[in-house]
Amino acid sequence: MLNAVIVVDDEASIRTAVEQWLSLSGFDVQLFSRAEACLAQLPRDFPGVILSDVRMPGLSGLELLAEVQRRDADLPVILLTGHGDVPMAVEAMRDGAYDFLEKPFSPDTLLNSLRRALDKRGLILENRRLHQQADHRAQLESSLLGVSRGLQTLRRQVLDLASLPVNVLIRGETGSGKELVARCLHDFGPRAKKPFVALNCAAIPEQLFEAELFGHESGAFTGAQGKRIGKLEYAHGGTLFLDEIESMPLAQQVKLLRVLQEQKLERLGSNQSIHVDLRIIAATKPDLLEEARAGRFREDLAYRLNVAQLRLPPLRERREDIPLLFDHFAQNAAERLGRSAEPLGGAQLGRLLSHDWPGNVRELANVAERQVLGLGEPEPEGIEAGQSLAAQQEAFEAHCLKAALTRHKGDIKAVLAELQLPRRTFNEKMQRHGMVREMFL
Repeated sequence: MLNAVIVVDDEASIRTAVEQWLSLSGFDVQLFSRAEACLAQLPRDFPGVILSDVRMPGLSGLELLAEVQRRDADLPVILLTGHGDVPMAVEAMRDGAYDFLEKPFSPDTLLNSLRRALDKRGLILENRRLHQQADHRAQLESSLLGVSRGLQTLRRQVLDLASLPVNVLIRGETGSGKELVARCLHDFGPRAKKPFVALNCAAIPEQLFEAELFGHESGAFTGAQGKRIGKLEYAHGGTLFLDEIESMPLAQQVKLLRVLQEQKLERLGSNQSIHVDLRIIAATKPDLLEEARAGRFREDLAYRLNVAQLRLPPLRERREDIPLLFDHFAQNAAERLGRSAEPLGGAQLGRLLSHDWPGNVRELANVAERQVLGLGEPEPEGIEAGQSLAAQQEAFEAHCLKAALTRHKGDIKAVLAELQLPRRTFNEKMQRHGMVREMFL
């Protein structure tokens, strides 16, 4: 239940009395003597109620009501009036005030009005949240394309984590879309209007890494002409995406850990601490904790980054998404290049579905663009040009078996159900292709 109340009254005795009543009843109270100060600090989607006197120096309670209505017509404002102001207060209720209380009023009268207003505000904010969540879900479906169970799970996780103030570690193979997921976490969260800054840790020479991340003062080192703001400082208020975090030099890992702990940094060549407020989203291909155990990554930083983890399924684990993704990439390429995108033929689709896609979504996008350009498509692994139909069928069968066993982690019953095979036929095919269940556990 909401419990926030803003009290605006120029009389200190009224503010003190109301604060005592409300605090004893469990309300979270903010006091203002002027309406201007209240408006300056009023947050968007304020989870509470405003209680305001009508007659005050500067902006009156009625002018405060008008400005609150302009910003958020569903934010309840309760007016406190003297005896002669009752007709004015009735008119104010027609203009959007939630209630008015005539002075002097009893604590019970005040509490009853506030509780009703807070209940209404709670329903409004919950309704807004649900509408926003539905909008985000629709937008996310157009950003993270796919109908597979893995993609549906990923989208749910992204929506859940986007609004939370926690660092996120994204694990996925090369080309699986780690930066796209990081952008979604930023775009659907409360930092969306602030900077999204991306840095590939593997692309920065070690000797330049500190200056790139932390910035530098003029003359901090040879060639440092002028002050430069680093990526951490530039991302203040927003999100810093550190791709291939496992490549970060150990010396810089220590300094990044300190920034995460203290929310402060020092530019290279400076002793002045600078406050930073940002969210870190890191991406890695290997397991960071295994890297830490091998001495290649700091364990304390790995835990600090891995508050929440998202695993991006490789394309070979979500083959049902391939036709949709291919069509999306082909249409985009056609629009960009001024060409037409021809629909996939059955043989082409079969080759796409049988390929293992080591380059994941990025590789698929490349194949789609090549087709739009009329350059053909690279031959999928395992199916070579010039093979007989029987040989290609064997390769495709082996691939299907391998994919199903990988998906179900060697669960034979699940594989038999998915492929609709008798146990004896399955065993014969496993033996013919040189596969054993233990390979997939």
